[in-house]
Order: sequence, then C-alpha cells, then structure tokens
Amino acid sequence: MQKPAVLLLAHGTPDSIAEIPAYLANVTSGRPLPPAVVAEIEHRYSLIGRSPLTEITMQQAALVAEELDLPAYVGMRNWKPYIRDTVLQMAADGVTHAIAICLAPHNSRTSVGLYRRAVVGETGKAPFTVDFVPEWHAEPLLVRAFSEKLRDGWSRACLEANAPVPVLFTAHSVPVRTIEAGDDYERQTRETAALVAATIPEIAGNWSFAFQSQGMSGGEWLGPTVESTIEALAASGHKHLFVQPIGFVCDHVEVLYDVDIAFRNFAAQRGIALSRAESLNDSVLFARAVAQLVRTRLAAAQHGA
Repeated sequence: MQKPAVLLLAHGTPDSIAEIPAYLANVTSGRPLPPAVVAEIEHRYSLIGRSPLTEITMQQAALVAEELDLPAYVGMRNWKPYIRDTVLQMAADGVTHAIAICLAPHNSRTSVGLYRRAVVGETGKAPFTVDFVPEWHAEPLLVRAFSEKLRDGWSRACLEANAPVPVLFTAHSVPVRTIEAGDDYERQTRETAALVAATIPEIAGNWSFAFQSQGMSGGEWLGPTVESTIEALAASGHKHLFVQPIGFVCDHVEVLYDVDIAFRNFAAQRGIALSRAESLNDSVLFARAVAQLVRTRLAAAQHGA
C-alpha cells in the first residue's frame, strides 16, 4: 500500500544562544569562524531573544498536513530536527514516497542545492522514493500569499505617511561567483518580486529590489545592498520605506534582526521611517501554495506510472 508524505526542509536555528557555536559548526561543516563573528551572531540573537524558525516551520507543516490530509514532516539542515533523523522517522512510519520541498522558493546551489544533497544522501537507500521540488518561486498561490501581506502592510504605511510609500523587495544575497557559474537564483528572486508587484498596480513605478544579509566571508556578494538602496532613497528625499523580504517564508534572524533592527536603524539615521510586511508564517494561502505543489507532483507521478 502506498503511503505518500510531505518533507519540508529548512535551514534550522539554535534553540538558545548557548547552542550558537555548535550550530555555526554545522553551517560551516566544522570550519572554525573567527571569535568576533561568533560573538556578533550571538549578539544579534540576544537582541531578538530567540529565532522562531523551528516553531513556525512546524506550524506550517501542520497546516499543510491539514490541507492535504497527508503526513507532513520537517527536516532541518543545520539543527534539530535534523534531516537524517526525520528521514529515519519517516521510514519507521512506513512512508513509501516523499515530496520534498525546500522552504526557500528560489533555487540556488548555495541553498536548495545543499538541501537536495542532504536529502539524497540520507534517502539513497531508504525504503521510500523522493521527489525533490527544485524551485517554486512563481507558484501563483505563493505570489498571492506575499501579495496579501504586502497590500495589508503597505496600505497602513501609506496612511501613516499620508502619501504613497516606496516598496523595497529583498532576498538573501549569495556570492557573485555562484551567479557567474550559471546559478538561476538572481533571476528567480527578481521574478518573484515582479510577480508580486504586478498584483498591486498602485505600487507601479514605486518599487525596487535589493539583496540583504551579505555574508561575512571573503569575496564579492550579490547586490545592490539594502543599505545602498536606502541611501539612494534618502538622497531623493524619501522619508518612508516599506520592505517585503520575498526571499523568506517565515520570521527568523534575517528578518527579525537584519530588517527590524539593523535596516530600520540604518534608515532612521538617514531620516527614513522603515516598516515591513508581515512574514508569511501561518498564512493559509502559503499552506495552500505548498499543498498545491504536492498535489501537482503526486498527480504527475500517478500519470507517469
């Protein structure tokens, strides 16, 4: 008897500040980081208290399971519950086929590529097959979910500003060398932004795109940066800015610290009041987007059979 299931994959986050060194060792595959870098990351986590990524991802899995009436599991690449442990649990539960979806809709070898290798590495000899979704940045229900959050937050920002507020879409940066090697990540992130913007005609001509959270490692990272964009807006006389991080599907440190603290302070120092869209988190539309992906893949597999 066939028993399909959903496997949602995410980056993972430590449960406490004390666990950050061990967590970072997982992220870097054991390569030691300078003490100053570790201290800075610990500081950022201390300012937001904790990252809710694991908790929210579990909530998203529950919503997806409810939409599909199928079991939905969560595996994290860099922290508990680790992908390998989740795969073992799925096997023990009798799963015969899994639709694996990375909760980063844009495909990059520096993100989704690593998840794919983790899943394949853990399931190569497991008693179930895996259908890995490579990207889903243009999924219509995902675009609608982002659009819903954008319209709600942007409308409030415009009322407070008593004027149309420029919108800045953001996504996590990646090394430039990755894009130069043929990675499609930059095109996909910009395409998602354009698709979301197109659903709200009122922001036409009043939105831009930037990459955030550039890494601390050597080498050039993809831009333009959020900081340079804020400076350009300030130079043009803008006093308000509305940000939507379309590269992320829930709250975590890159949203709660990078946007809510670092970028907001950077903007304030230049006379700009920065606000942002709520993250998708427990959005029903988001859960339906993931569920639709699963339905499509299962239908294709049945047709192929």
